[in-house]
Amino acid sequence: MKYENYIKLEFPARSTNESFARGAIACFAAQLDPTLEELGDIRTAVSEAVTNAIVHAYPDELGRIMIRARILEDNKLELVVRDWGRGIEDINKAMEPMFTTGGAERSGMGFTIMESFMDKLRVKSAPGRGTTVTMLRSIRCKKSLH
Repeated sequence: MKYENYIKLEFPARSTNESFARGAIACFAAQLDPTLEELGDIRTAVSEAVTNAIVHAYPDELGRIMIRARILEDNKLELVVRDWGRGIEDINKAMEPMFTTGGAERSGMGFTIMESFMDKLRVKSAPGRGTTVTMLRSIRCKKSLH
C-alpha cells in the first residue's frame, strides 16, 4: 500500500522507553489531525504492544524493539511493533483475554486492548525469532467549519 510519510524507531526493551514510544507515535499521528479520543486509542495500543515486547519477548535479557509508523492513503495509520525475542508458541492462545505468561501481576489483556482500539490487528511470531504486531487505524476526517 502506498504511504505518504513514515518514521522508524529502534530502542532497547527497557520499561522507561515505553512512554517515549507512546509519545513519539502520538506526535507522528498528530499530522492526521485525530480527535483526542483517537489519539488516546493510538497511545494505548502502542503502550500495550511495547509493554508486551518488553515483558514477554525479553524476560531475562535486554533486547531491542523497533516501531515503524506509516501514514497511508485515506487517513490510515499503520503501526508495526517488532521484537527479536522469544516469540509466541501459540498466537491464538496468547490473544485470548486474560491469558498471560508474565506472572500474576500481568492482566493478560494486551492483545484484547490493542484489538479494541485499532481497526485491524495482526500478530506474526516464531518461537526463538520474535514477534511482529501490525495495527491499522483509520482517522476520521474532521468536517470543515466553513
